[in-house]
Amino acid sequence: MPSEGRCWETLQALRSSDKGRLCYDRDWLLRGEDVLQQCMSLPKLSSYSGWVVDHVLPHIQKNTSPSETSASSVSTSALDQPSSVPRSPLRNPAFSPVSSAASNGTKDKHESPHTEPMVLQSPRGMKVEGCIRMYELVHRMKGAEGLRQWQEEQEKTVRALSEMASEQLKRFDERKELKHHKEFQDLREVMEKSSREALGQQEKLKAEHRHRAKILNLKLREAEQQRLKQEEQERLRKEEGQARLRSLYALQEEVLHLSQQLDSSDQHRLQVDLSAFRTRGNQLCSLVSGIIRATSENGFPTVEDQAAAEGALQEMRDLLSNLHQEIGRACEKRRREEEEARIKRQESQMQQRPEAHKESPIPNQGPGAKPNEDLQVKVQDSTMQWYQQLQEASSRCVLAFEGLSNSKDSQAKKIKMDLQKAATIPVSQISTIAGSKLKEIFDKIHSLLSGKPVQSGGRSVSVTLNPQGLDFVQYKLAEKFVKQGEEEVASHHEAAFPIAVVASGIWELHPRVGDLILAHLHKKCPYSVPFYPAFKEGMALEDYQRMLGYQVKDSKVEQQDNFLKRMSGMIRLYAAIIQLRWPYGNRQETHPHGLNHGWRWLAQILNMEPLSDVTATLLFDFLEVCGNALMKQYQVQFWKMILLIKEDYFPRIEAITSSGQMGSFIRLKQFLEKCLQHREIPVPKGFLTSSFWRS
Repeated sequence: MPSEGRCWETLQALRSSDKGRLCYDRDWLLRGEDVLQQCMSLPKLSSYSGWVVDHVLPHIQKNTSPSETSASSVSTSALDQPSSVPRSPLRNPAFSPVSSAASNGTKDKHESPHTEPMVLQSPRGMKVEGCIRMYELVHRMKGAEGLRQWQEEQEKTVRALSEMASEQLKRFDERKELKHHKEFQDLREVMEKSSREALGQQEKLKAEHRHRAKILNLKLREAEQQRLKQEEQERLRKEEGQARLRSLYALQEEVLHLSQQLDSSDQHRLQVDLSAFRTRGNQLCSLVSGIIRATSENGFPTVEDQAAAEGALQEMRDLLSNLHQEIGRACEKRRREEEEARIKRQESQMQQRPEAHKESPIPNQGPGAKPNEDLQVKVQDSTMQWYQQLQEASSRCVLAFEGLSNSKDSQAKKIKMDLQKAATIPVSQISTIAGSKLKEIFDKIHSLLSGKPVQSGGRSVSVTLNPQGLDFVQYKLAEKFVKQGEEEVASHHEAAFPIAVVASGIWELHPRVGDLILAHLHKKCPYSVPFYPAFKEGMALEDYQRMLGYQVKDSKVEQQDNFLKRMSGMIRLYAAIIQLRWPYGNRQETHPHGLNHGWRWLAQILNMEPLSDVTATLLFDFLEVCGNALMKQYQVQFWKMILLIKEDYFPRIEAITSSGQMGSFIRLKQFLEKCLQHREIPVPKGFLTSSFWRS
């Protein structure tokens, strides 16, 4: 059939075409039904076909060879033939809009020495073929553009990844370097810290070493001071013991002399039995000899031994006085018998003589004293000697710190002021607020005297700052105690007891301070000895008034009331000191200046002529403060002393007291009459009770 022949030709043409010579993948159809679906679907023109026709086809026609032009004309003429079958010009090189490497390779591969005749296609086939080519061209362009964009994106990604990797590597290096720096810094800090700790430990060890060395030096100084203090105490004890021993020898000598007077009374050829007097005199001599013998075996006599010897001497004097009274009465009787003409005159003289002896039951007569001798004005020799020893000790103490007192060095002046404040301010703070506060003040004063540092004015003060510091502090402290009695106690009588108990405790631990207190007290108030200074020829009146205790400023003597007020304050302080002891001290030790000195003062003041206004004031102050303690200590003997004052001493005071000065005398008289009426001396106002020390 003619149609069958055309089909074979068509197939032959297709096989000989460029497309027929292409190698196809046999597995292409197996890739998916979508591909087959696309092949089975009708071709569709792209929206770019118009653009391809307008821009690409003219360009292709210009580049077509003459042979191809003729072929195309032939094919164009063949398009007019209706019987021709459309042939696919898909692989015709004339329609390749882009000279790609694949198409060029294909042309080179399939070029033959003779060119096959071009098969003319119909216009519709050419149009379809052109559209296909345009579509492939656009697809290639899109693929190339996509590939380029993908390459650019990949390059950007690679660059970004590279930069990121580089940055991460830098960060890693930086972190590693930072870690090394931190480790190095930590190591350096650890080394510096260990170095600082080592230096701190070294400084601490040095400070401890210095502190221990300082403590050791302080201990050595304290030990040296304690040794010196013990040596001083031992020396003072020996001196006091020697003084008491000399006093005992003097007492024994006086007792023996009085005993001789008792024995020599036989020359009186009177009918009087004197055996009892001689027997008692011998007993007293044996007693004093036994005391001296016992003290010579045991060392030095004690205060009790001296008091016992003084008591024996006093009893011997009383015995001799009674003997003289008996002899006087016998003589009176004999003279009455012998001289009746002169009996009245003799009787009057004999009456005056017994009265004189009755008024002085505690006389202090010397060996050659007459029976009608009046009360004395001068103090006893032993008491005067004691007074002078205390004043000499005070003068030696002043000389001991003269270098510190007169120094022009600013540092020495500062030390002097600090020591004076540390010694005087605590004494000024003594009050009756609480016992605990009083103990703090006592401990502070005791620490200062012991060489320990104390706080004063915000600074640490110690007597070891200057070699003369201890003497200076002891002197100023004693002076301040007496000044408190002169001022504070004079204004507030109750203040005597807290000041006195602290002074007594310091006196017990530091005996030299007690001696200086007595020296200051005797100098400002000579009646505390008791001692009545005598006016010497050539002495200025102002100096004599100062010796009596008056304050003289600009040739003006203080008023009598103020003078009596100051004397009263100091006597009250003295009376409180002799009866009080520091409650936290050693109770086994005796009081350094106890009630026996109060009894001695009272006996000696009654053995001396009274002074107008002064004696009555001092007796009242002394008995009001210390009377209760003396009553408990001496009991019956004390009441005998009170009766003596009332019956025999009051008339003497009243005789020398003017009408304008009777106030102190009346006050003393009423006080003693009330005490005798109730048979008790009341406890003084402000006395420190046990409850005070618990506060």
